Amino acid sequence: MNWVLGNLDTITSNLIAHVWLSIPPIVISFVLSVPIGLVVSRLRKRRGAAHATGSTIVVVSSLLYAIPSFPFFLALPAILGTSILDPVNVVIALTVYGIALMARSAADAIDAVDAEVVGASEALGYSPAQRFFKVELPLAGPVLLAGIRVVAVSTVSLVTVGALLGIANLGFLLTDGLKRGISVEILTGIVLTIALALVIDGLLVLLGRIVMPWTRGTGRAARAVRRRAAADVRAGEVSA
Repeated sequence: MNWVLGNLDTITSNLIAHVWLSIPPIVISFVLSVPIGLVVSRLRKRRGAAHATGSTIVVVSSLLYAIPSFPFFLALPAILGTSILDPVNVVIALTVYGIALMARSAADAIDAVDAEVVGASEALGYSPAQRFFKVELPLAGPVLLAGIRVVAVSTVSLVTVGALLGIANLGFLLTDGLKRGISVEILTGIVLTIALALVIDGLLVLLGRIVMPWTRGTGRAARAVRRRAAADVRAGEVSA
């Protein structure tokens, strides 16, 4: 405890740096993965080469997560022409890992949308863009939220690898604690990393409840709300 009280400035600065390194990859990977998932979903609904292409995109994107993080962080400066201490390297690497996790979830989320509801929206004259933003995206929201939560936890943990390159984050407490044999410092880094992951996860859940109020209920009540929403779309088709 004495070490923690005596090093609050160091802990705080590394915690803030960790947050700033974590948020951009989470947001960017989500924004990029949704259109990738949409393309994959459309391709997988076709036959022949198109279907195979969609499946290949998912496989290739998933394989990106198999790239070892530390060598990847080291290779990016040579590829991008940046400094090895540039935080941009970490952000880009973690965005790639985020897409590797999120692309499949996005495709599966869109695939899971009720085909009858999608068909009803088409009958109502929705354009492809309207159908996606007003029907498919809202209904795919819960699965997308589950996917981004996994990305968030993974990203927060992988940020610590950047400390091996000298980039400030909570991983510094781990590496410095190991060098100097200070177990309290190591434990502080571990606890704060886990706590940060839980906080971001909780904020995502809260955000999901705000932007998707129809998912606030659970069990039978939530299913009833979703069934009524689908029925409204179908009713509109009949009246049209």
